[in-house]
Amino acid sequence: MSRSSSLISRRTILRGTGTALSLPWLEAMGPQVSWAENAAPGSVAPNRIAFLYVPNGKNMADWTPQQEGENFDLPPILEPLSALKDRIMVLSGLAADKARPHGDGGGDHARALSAFLTGTQAFKTDGTNIRAGISVDQAAAARIGEQTRLSSLEIGCEAGAMAGNCDSGYSCVYSSTMSWRSSTQPLPKEVNPKLVFERLFASGQDAGKARRDARRKSILDYVREDSKHLALQLTPTDNRKLDEYFSAIRDIEQRIERAEKLPPVKTPDYPVPGGIPAEYETHIRLMCDLMVLAFQADVTRVSTFVLANEGSNRPYPFVDVPDGHHDLSHHGNDAQKKEKIRKINLFHTRQLAYLLQKLRDVQEGDGTLLDHCMIAYGSGIHDGNAHNHEDLPLLLAGGGCGSLKSGRHLRFAPETPLSNLWLSMLNRLEISWEKLGDSTGTLAGLV
Repeated sequence: MSRSSSLISRRTILRGTGTALSLPWLEAMGPQVSWAENAAPGSVAPNRIAFLYVPNGKNMADWTPQQEGENFDLPPILEPLSALKDRIMVLSGLAADKARPHGDGGGDHARALSAFLTGTQAFKTDGTNIRAGISVDQAAAARIGEQTRLSSLEIGCEAGAMAGNCDSGYSCVYSSTMSWRSSTQPLPKEVNPKLVFERLFASGQDAGKARRDARRKSILDYVREDSKHLALQLTPTDNRKLDEYFSAIRDIEQRIERAEKLPPVKTPDYPVPGGIPAEYETHIRLMCDLMVLAFQADVTRVSTFVLANEGSNRPYPFVDVPDGHHDLSHHGNDAQKKEKIRKINLFHTRQLAYLLQKLRDVQEGDGTLLDHCMIAYGSGIHDGNAHNHEDLPLLLAGGGCGSLKSGRHLRFAPETPLSNLWLSMLNRLEISWEKLGDSTGTLAGLV
């Protein structure tokens, strides 16, 4: 049987009365290098980027490898990653300077999370005049987000308030939010797996959803028209807030329009979550599964995942630690408290190992999904007892589509800005971003 020499696009759709369906992968489409709907025939798999955050620092003696380079031994906290050692880089020496007080007094937890991906110092307020900076995930989403249904995905396992005083005069938004679209627009995370699943895989052809989207668009049009007269009555600050509000509205409209134009996403063979699980580990792993599915189906290529809010005092009785995490982090060098911190740190590392193994289990082209990802994991605090922000506990996993050389422990010069790592990751997405927060350049030696 002869085969046509001309390739057809995977985005070809079959149209019928009132419906449109995307084709499955066919030989006529060329090599299947990705489950991505918009991957061009013969192209390489897309590069994905994700950032995972854990609070309150680490027991660093159990985190930092003694040796540098390839021949390093995994310290106790990193032992759950032994089967994935060749796919990780432990990064030492990087600092989050803008998480330090710089005259603002207490609030290290709020600053740690807000500065982690932005490299900027949060404006100290518990009011509505919040200010930080654009985060690296949103810098990526601004450039590559239009290629997917969702420009980015923000998830977590601990709800957090978007207002009020949560840390020494800092708004709660700072200690519960990692992703910032702009200096004044934090992006709240979704903690309900059911709602995340629906956002990822609800069919654009579903009649109920179509009606809801049409009604939403009608309401947005009405609100925009109805508010025009307000501008003349508002202060400059209120007008800025109104501009941000309509920017958010425009983002919703663009998502609706993007969903209408693209063929429906293939719903995965995965049970729809029923809501937020009672067990923390189950909750984390559900969110990990959803991130993997989102990357595999190319619903998005950018994600953030806050496993617990900064300063979280969650207890961990399931690993024999009934004490609150934040309380324990102020261990005062008490050996028993440090051992409990070690158990919490180990628990978090096991969840990272679960995510990385899930990514590694997905075959994609000549490699795996993990080969086509960059997964950053860490905290904006070095040691919770000292509240310091140098030599942060950081790890970078995945192959970055061949742009990362894993299986190493790299030590950078003291006080190297963490934002330099984020610039380096943006470059590997073919995104040129001149400066992010306090960045001074890119990191050498990642490949």
